[in-house]
Amino acid sequence: MIQTAIVGASGYTGVELLRLCAQHPSIEVVYATGDTQAGSRAATVYPNLAGQYPDLVFDEFEVERTAGLDLVLVALPHEASLALVPQLVGRVGCVVDLSAAFRLKDAALYPRWYGFTHDQPELLSSAVYGLPELHREQLRGAKLVATPGCHVTAATLALAPLVRAGLIADSGIVVNSITGVSGAGRAPKHTSMFTAVDQDVTAYGLLDHRHTPEIEQEVGAQVLFTPHLAPLSRGLLATCYAAPGEHELSTQVLLRALGDFYAREPFVVVGEASPSTKAALGSNAAHISARFDERTGTVIAMCALDNLTKGASGGALQSANVALGLPETAGLSSIGLYP
Repeated sequence: MIQTAIVGASGYTGVELLRLCAQHPSIEVVYATGDTQAGSRAATVYPNLAGQYPDLVFDEFEVERTAGLDLVLVALPHEASLALVPQLVGRVGCVVDLSAAFRLKDAALYPRWYGFTHDQPELLSSAVYGLPELHREQLRGAKLVATPGCHVTAATLALAPLVRAGLIADSGIVVNSITGVSGAGRAPKHTSMFTAVDQDVTAYGLLDHRHTPEIEQEVGAQVLFTPHLAPLSRGLLATCYAAPGEHELSTQVLLRALGDFYAREPFVVVGEASPSTKAALGSNAAHISARFDERTGTVIAMCALDNLTKGASGGALQSANVALGLPETAGLSSIGLYP
């Protein structure tokens, strides 16, 4: 069995990791930390875990307890991960970080977009970006994996194949992304209270959302990114607009290009139907489609996924499977919950 620790297990991505690891045939969670919930039974904080983790108690983090583990999944805020991950690399088999601390390859971007100076340039350069659909070969045997953000996963899966094929221009791309409230995390905030979110849709991070450079890094193009908060518990839909490249386009050309690119991908569904967040609910699947509007000469590319699964914890587990040489689909489902 893969001896595993989840650091930050009491947050939303942490509890999703616990759920997914519980159904993984080769993973055993032997250590789960949650400093804000230390001493609490996991099943009390999250009753959905009671069947698989009846006696699990969230612990405080002690680096000595991770020595010799095969896998450590880190679900902490960005700066906390930046401080902690260097203590883990080399001590454990593989570290998969769900924060943005090791996602951006250019350390100079961190002060502007994240408000802190990156002080681990060697680890940053060695970290492998955790999107198997684009970086599978680099992930094999990786010691440090940087899991992408949910908005980035959706935008990248929708756009990267089209940019690489020259079917859309590599500048002036607009990404409008709608996400559920769980994307804001478990900590209580006024903006995520029921009375604030119910019957409301709000754009945020206008012009300067921190995921912008990450999307541009992975898509290979300039983007204008605007996320929106919707009254959903979980789910994400990215709708992207781009000018055509130099090729003659039609909807069928776009769908064929996406279908060919993802033909062997176990968690990407390409089809003509407009993607639905509910189709992906609770699964590690990303549902993608595209259209070409001849009237305006505009390409529309869309991706729906579960922000906590494929957009965070599921994507992290998928990358861990690849890094450790396990079946990539282990512990993960491509079928959403419906209705």
